[in-house]
Amino acid sequence: MAGANHLDGFKQLLAGLPELGPGPRANVLPEAALNESVKQLFQTIPSPPETQELVHGLILLWHDHLDAAHGIAQEIENADGSFLHGIVHRREPDYGNAKYWFRRAGPHACFLEIVRRVTALPALKASRDLSVKLAPQGEWDAFAFIDLCEQSEKAGAADATTQALREIQGIESEVLLEHWLGE
Repeated sequence: MAGANHLDGFKQLLAGLPELGPGPRANVLPEAALNESVKQLFQTIPSPPETQELVHGLILLWHDHLDAAHGIAQEIENADGSFLHGIVHRREPDYGNAKYWFRRAGPHACFLEIVRRVTALPALKASRDLSVKLAPQGEWDAFAFIDLCEQSEKAGAADATTQALREIQGIESEVLLEHWLGE
């Protein structure tokens, strides 16, 4: 289990919010620098190779290195790999393929924590419509999230809903990181 101080190093690599789409955006770290940072962080905590790959893929994805993240995700054939793979395709954007991978992930162990944090967001408290779509009966709907990301992309607007979706994507990544590192 990673201590909070070890987790902080990984969380620092998830600074700022990525776009819903593929990017690129300003202030992302180069792939080589991320590879080295992740390698150094894992020297301080013992983790199985698969966990290291999942975290590495998530961090690469956060910094808009979609191809590299995709390469990692497609090699991990379990619910965690499918979840990461789904996020990659959602950001590409390839929404149909994202749904395929979320179906393969199934009702992931992170969904409960994601819905708990997402429904606490002021944007969701203020928007009953958004809350009902994303958390019907208090359960996370990854497919509704994909649909909302697609609608946001088609609208091409940087509005409050798009910002809320970016925050939700950030929560999703943080919860996965904590889950994989045993926090």
